[in-house]
Amino acid sequence: MAAITAALVKDLRDKTGAGMMDCKKALTETDGDIESAVDWLRKKGLAAAAKKSGRIAAEGLVGVASAPLKAAVVEVNAETDFVARNETFQEFVAAVAQVALAIGDSLDAINAAPYGDTGRTVAEQLTHLVATIGENMTIRRAAVLTVPKGVVATYMHQALKPGLGKIGVLAAVEADAELTALETLGRQVGMHVAAARPEALDIDAVDPAALERERAVLTEQARASGKPEAIIEKMVEGRIRKYYEEVVLLEQIWVHDGESRVRTVAKKAGVTLTGFVRFALGEGIEKPKDDFAAEVAATAGV
Repeated sequence: MAAITAALVKDLRDKTGAGMMDCKKALTETDGDIESAVDWLRKKGLAAAAKKSGRIAAEGLVGVASAPLKAAVVEVNAETDFVARNETFQEFVAAVAQVALAIGDSLDAINAAPYGDTGRTVAEQLTHLVATIGENMTIRRAAVLTVPKGVVATYMHQALKPGLGKIGVLAAVEADAELTALETLGRQVGMHVAAARPEALDIDAVDPAALERERAVLTEQARASGKPEAIIEKMVEGRIRKYYEEVVLLEQIWVHDGESRVRTVAKKAGVTLTGFVRFALGEGIEKPKDDFAAEVAATAGV
């Protein structure tokens, strides 16, 4: 019998997109003949994932998981919203969130982690789901926040079920206060983040490149007024402060009362907000524009 080397298994995985254990079994069954192994996988429906891997996956679910002093959020994409309502897919997203909570937000580590007692890794389980459900799927991103004291609260907007939905938020709240009160405040912060979409926690955390672009635009706008440079500088600084109020969490107006700054709310509560994460499903993924007429014509063979 031919030796089933790691290089041979990798070659078969590259050709088919099937999981490592499935590739090893296919090569064992076919005495190491890679073309026969490809056919074996195709007959089992396990090579189908490779054909689907190029299709855009912008739907799916965001999942959150939490434990004392930490929480995780993940985004797992599929091609259609229909899959998000599939219980097997929902179980997978919830399990991936738990894996991230346990081992961190490295996608390589998450994909290589064991998936329950299936004998597969998370990546192999995903490949199995692609073959079973029939859509391209990807684990797009993950994030984990921790605090030395206090809570990392979670909030899920448009939840299909607890911990699964379209917009997931983590909010790190540090304090020595009673946990129930911290969790309530943390959830309120999560709701604020979901609605207000801040880009940075505080002014120091604003992306320097984004700030420079904003300053350049504001300067050109101010110069169009024809005012002296000294006045223009003051106009730009005033508009930069307004920019901070739009993108910095601690400078934003608290959505729950419409008047207080978030930093004022945190100070009054005796807590420190040390971080947040907001995952909105599919954000930043360029979705194809459907051409209904072309689709009908193609279906009709025109």
